Amino acid sequence: MITRSGMLEALRRHRLVAVVRGSDRAASVRTALVLAEEGVPLIEVSLSGRDALGAIEDIARAVGGSVALGAGTALTGDDVRRARDAGARYIVTPSLGAGVDEALRLDLPVLAGALTPTEVAAAVAAGVTAVKLFPASANGPGYLRALRDPFPDVPFVPVGGVGEEEAAAFLARGALAVGVGSPLCGDAPSGGDLEALRRRARAFVAVAGAAAPVPGGSS
Repeated sequence: MITRSGMLEALRRHRLVAVVRGSDRAASVRTALVLAEEGVPLIEVSLSGRDALGAIEDIARAVGGSVALGAGTALTGDDVRRARDAGARYIVTPSLGAGVDEALRLDLPVLAGALTPTEVAAAVAAGVTAVKLFPASANGPGYLRALRDPFPDVPFVPVGGVGEEEAAAFLARGALAVGVGSPLCGDAPSGGDLEALRRRARAFVAVAGAAAPVPGGSS
């Protein structure tokens, strides 16, 4: 089990969450294992992928405690419970709602999707671990900088359309970490090129490693 403080520390340390969403269970598992090998130990498996719960089970068995494994696109309480039972240790949602409520009830760390100031304030009031700024590509890194003026202590994790350049820009503007799906994973979760995945993983790890350290605390 990972605690809220442990999740924040992992985000602060690694600065990168890989989002795996695939059409093939075995390929999704292989993708996660390659990511872990290349130094990406925060991995989210989206429940919108094919047989995602099975993939989470397989990854959890393969990596043990060496990877912080989460479940994304958890919309309902049932999604959260099934993901936890499969081996997910944190929850990621695209919005506030039943998935966030159940994750909090079960004391699971949760990265809750929000975009507007009103949504950010509601997420903070609910007690989420971090705010998933989603979709991050809608307004870009400058929007995060503006949000941090009224919310300087909120841990933000931009997700959605985050490539290498965007990742560096978001981290430079105060993001605790970034979540990256297809710009990192490409076609690997659906049976694509694993060597290309390795190259992209190394590039994103380098971007995360080059970012300025985040001070201790909530952000």
